Amino acid sequence: MKVVYMDNNATTRVDPLVVQEMLPFFTETYGNPSSMHLVGARAQKAVAQAREKVAQLLNAHPDEIVFTSCGTESDNAAIRGVLEASPEKRHLVTTRVEHPAVWNQIPYLRQKGYRVTELRVDREGRLDLEHLKASLTDDTALVSIMFANNETGVIFPLEEVAQIVKARGIVFHTDAVQAVGKIPVDLSKLPVDLLSMSGHKIHAPKGIGVLYIRRGTKVAPFMIGGHQEKGRRGGTENVPYIVGLGKAAEISQQELSKESMRLQGLRDKLEHGILERIPRVLVNGKGAERLPNTLSCCFEYVEGESLLLLLSDLGICASSGSACTSGSLEPSHVLRAMGIPYTAAHGSVRFSLGRFNTEEEVDFVLENLPGIVERLRQISPFWERRAEVSKG
Repeated sequence: MKVVYMDNNATTRVDPLVVQEMLPFFTETYGNPSSMHLVGARAQKAVAQAREKVAQLLNAHPDEIVFTSCGTESDNAAIRGVLEASPEKRHLVTTRVEHPAVWNQIPYLRQKGYRVTELRVDREGRLDLEHLKASLTDDTALVSIMFANNETGVIFPLEEVAQIVKARGIVFHTDAVQAVGKIPVDLSKLPVDLLSMSGHKIHAPKGIGVLYIRRGTKVAPFMIGGHQEKGRRGGTENVPYIVGLGKAAEISQQELSKESMRLQGLRDKLEHGILERIPRVLVNGKGAERLPNTLSCCFEYVEGESLLLLLSDLGICASSGSACTSGSLEPSHVLRAMGIPYTAAHGSVRFSLGRFNTEEEVDFVLENLPGIVERLRQISPFWERRAEVSKG
């Protein structure tokens, strides 16, 4: 059975060029970058080259790049590192639609005595900037706002947000895991202090991430150990994965403009096709600026998990939202924050396209999805009740 993989916001297939670049660092150049001998020196050189490539993708300085194990570690290191570095301040601002890597830290921080403000979004998932301005105080240690939402693809106005936050002299962190590699991220122009990214979202392996720390930003180390990463993150460097991330960053930078346009064309074709063929569908964040690869839909009166299983039977891989909350029977906290009705939120499906998707795959989804939705609605008591009310 052919697999049509449209869950690239959850993870991406590792690019064969990335694999090829990594292989020698398992069996040939396997040295510890901290070792003085020639094998260690070669590994150290490879790490430095990868750091350069990631810095170029972000238009940052190489010494501002800290390698971590994943985006979640980067988010945790940023938030807890800033709070620990400024213990006199006890207030944090974030949003109601963050990824669990940030959002699930809120109860923990409240338990530790911090005040946390969760910013509102509107029906399209757009941020309330007036709420942001009103929330900032002299006690605010950090503002952490995602670059683009992992479920809806809605892009936040980071430049405006950064100007508001920096005008108050407050440290600003953004979770850019879904943005990097999909849209331009230029840190020479965007005044964020800390940025999180993840390798496996840009066709590098799982298990490698980056925390960008702008020069001069006060951050306590999250992992204490050796001198690696200039004392900002202890632990022997994961050389093959760092090399792979460097190659993935290089490819992303080269392909970004062309690939972004191609994916938006595929996404728009999929979106228009669904809206033409299937009634009672909501496109989440349709009125907002969105990532070019992401389409989040709510199919009213359909159980999203059932829809995903039937799609999977045909080899079509999509998601009900964040992969990090799959398995939960509760509707997505992102859709609830947007005010999406429960009857629709339960039927949410996210299609996220990537480098290896084709137009033929979009056509395959459009050929099969309408029939599946119709079958599920036929057995839905809510759909039947709605039909009776309409006749009524």
